Amino acid sequence: MTRFDTLSRGCGVAAPLVTLGAILVATLVSPSFSWASSALSDLGRPGAPTAAIFNGGLVLGALLALPFVARVGLGARRHLTRAGVAAFGLAAVSMGLVGVFPDGHANHFPAAISLYLFVTYGLFLYRSGRVRDGATNTGLAAIWLGVAHLTSWVVWAAGLRIGPGLAVPETVGAAIFVAWIGLAWGLTEE
Repeated sequence: MTRFDTLSRGCGVAAPLVTLGAILVATLVSPSFSWASSALSDLGRPGAPTAAIFNGGLVLGALLALPFVARVGLGARRHLTRAGVAAFGLAAVSMGLVGVFPDGHANHFPAAISLYLFVTYGLFLYRSGRVRDGATNTGLAAIWLGVAHLTSWVVWAAGLRIGPGLAVPETVGAAIFVAWIGLAWGLTEE
């Protein structure tokens, strides 16, 4: 195993810990956050006491994710898999941009939408390629994660939710991104 392999795998572990840790700490510290009525981005709004924790966690998590994504890409054998890896790289960049352009900034919404679209399409592309490689169990798992991600937003948009806030479907998306890291781990060994 090369130094880059070791570094990228460490980053693959650290990225979700940093990102989800920052989100969790920010939700616990925030005096106004509500899972029912808030969006996660409310935690990073300028002037919020949690802005540095939340936005910093997104930016650092994105930077940590990129070496892992690059290593997974090196192990990808099919164009579909590589396209999925590229989408996850763009999702990581988009996540960092959500932290750079907090809620209220003109670029926040495009960055946030890009994050969730790249995660969803990345799952379908990446795992379609893996199914073609014969990795059907993990391939199908990722495809179903993509379906779950899309479904969480459809359910929210249909009004089947605990309140008007976006935090629940956003958290589902974050958890699915973390699940992709687990599913992609095998390609860091190839």
